[in-house]
Amino acid sequence: MNVGLVVPGFSADASDWCIPALRDLVRELARTNDVRVFALRYPRCSARYALEGAQVITLGGGTRRGAGTLSVWLRTLNALREEHQRWPFDVLHAFWATESGLLAAIAGKLLRAPTLVSLAGGELTKLRDIGYGDQLRAWERLKVAAALRLATSISAGSRYFVEHAQHFVGPSRTVRLLPLGVDTDRFSPQPLSQHDTVLLHVGSLVPVKDQTTLLTAFALLRQPSALHIVGEGPLRPALEHHALNLGINDRVCFRGPIDHSQLSAAYQAATAFVISSRHEAQSMVALEAASCALPVAGTSVGVIPELGNAVPIGDPDALMRAMAGALETRSTKQLPAQFELATCSARFAACYADLTRAA
Repeated sequence: MNVGLVVPGFSADASDWCIPALRDLVRELARTNDVRVFALRYPRCSARYALEGAQVITLGGGTRRGAGTLSVWLRTLNALREEHQRWPFDVLHAFWATESGLLAAIAGKLLRAPTLVSLAGGELTKLRDIGYGDQLRAWERLKVAAALRLATSISAGSRYFVEHAQHFVGPSRTVRLLPLGVDTDRFSPQPLSQHDTVLLHVGSLVPVKDQTTLLTAFALLRQPSALHIVGEGPLRPALEHHALNLGINDRVCFRGPIDHSQLSAAYQAATAFVISSRHEAQSMVALEAASCALPVAGTSVGVIPELGNAVPIGDPDALMRAMAGALETRSTKQLPAQFELATCSARFAACYADLTRAA
């Protein structure tokens, strides 16, 4: 099957883990399909190269906005048209129902190819107090609404987000549950060993991840433990100050960013995993942690309710209790099969076949 994948960005080379879950999906799909990836914004140059068994066509959009956006869109639509003429697509698939989803859906109409748009972020979210979510801005709302209306089919990566999305698309259409999968060869458990009790959190230090509540909850925790926070972002100075004010700065380690190729070691050295987000479309880091047999605690977003003890958003007492329960659990459980890379990729391929048959 000939698949055109439209995404905001993709790895520039084998050492670049731009969006790891998409790269893993492409590698699996390319085993049995012809896959061409169209990367709109990153890498920031126009190029064509092979990676993970797929052909990658980059449009070099970078940070262009305004009139520059129109040129990126025209180049993308033209590239899709030329590739379709060269080797017709059976299906077009976009991740994020914003720019990439809209362009894939428009191209699908023009080229008469079925389209799948996968919701993968804050497209349907509006958190006004922290300025997060595409529903806050009229232009973004317009793009999302058009992408969802024009797409042949829509998917999301968690039951939480499927239910949320269903309110947007209405009862006449069904949002498919199609999660991105975890490479269980890369993320796997290690034999249990004696090590310090460590709670691990992985995420950008930005408001939607709500590490303020995480630190407040950790300060309430009675078990002797350390909190390791992997990630970087603009809130790091404020979060470090918050930890100091809470009197837990000696037990909280801000580890900064860790390359995706090295991330499994961080999971394997931890005792439990925690997510404090106010929104997650899926939460790949929680799935990676589960794949390393870590108990998962967190807020009721993304796949957290499907993995472990999910608690209300922004409630430090409830999050503290969930973390305490996770620390007391010695999990040897593997990742649920429905989240394994091979299974998830096969489900995407089956969806493509369904759309092609119905076209």
